[in-house]
Amino acid sequence: MTDTIGSGAAPLANGMPMLGLGTWQNTNPDECRTAVREALEMGYRHIDTAQAYDNETEVGEGIAAADVPRDDVFLATKVWTANLAYDDVLATTRASLDRLGVDSLDLLYVHWPTNAYDAEETLAAFDELYDEGTIDRVGVSNFEPRHLDEAVDLLDAPVFANQVELHPLLPQETVREACADHDVEVVAYSPLARGKVFDVPLLQELADDYDTSAAGVSLAWLRAKGVTAIPKATSTGHIRDNWESLAVDLDDEDVARIDAIEETDRRVDPDWAPWH
Repeated sequence: MTDTIGSGAAPLANGMPMLGLGTWQNTNPDECRTAVREALEMGYRHIDTAQAYDNETEVGEGIAAADVPRDDVFLATKVWTANLAYDDVLATTRASLDRLGVDSLDLLYVHWPTNAYDAEETLAAFDELYDEGTIDRVGVSNFEPRHLDEAVDLLDAPVFANQVELHPLLPQETVREACADHDVEVVAYSPLARGKVFDVPLLQELADDYDTSAAGVSLAWLRAKGVTAIPKATSTGHIRDNWESLAVDLDDEDVARIDAIEETDRRVDPDWAPWH
């Protein structure tokens, strides 16, 4: 379900702004704080971080420094794979809240279904956090359809979103279909394929046609698919370029042309990933 909010704002997917700021590898403290503050003051209302990014403190400080009320910010973080035992989920989530300087989270993800992940134990802890109001939504990340099926069966809380690598070179049709079957939102990390979209001739051609960049085309394509994108950006120019993608509306023919790209390139592929 998608609706819209005020003029110039990102559309919403079940209350989640469909364009957010990703903060992966943004570990320079001043740069991280500034990027978060500038993004929020530019109009972003969705900030994504993770325990493993080692920047939750700076993200929280950026949110606090912005001239935007906390209640207007959709804030998400992720529990790292070493912290997925029941007690560790609870303890490390509360540590995340302390670092972020907030009382609750809009969305908390299981970062990967690996290492200390035990579906029954891990998800029971997420249910506890949901029931007590510490988190408003339960999310999963890097879940293949079989993991998603299991999570939906085990959780009392609804699974709100599955965050996966997704871009024109990795369209993730099977994962998206599984999410649609369960009414789970899809959130795309690395939505610009870590810059590889700039090397795709079709995306460059469409960028010229739509007076935008290859990034703008890629983000508009994701939005046309009903996918929320959280591109990482640190410079003001990149933060603005991604934000301006909201003004790009691809026609159906051009969406289909992007769908037909044959090149595949998964950019995040550790040996222990669940698809291996």
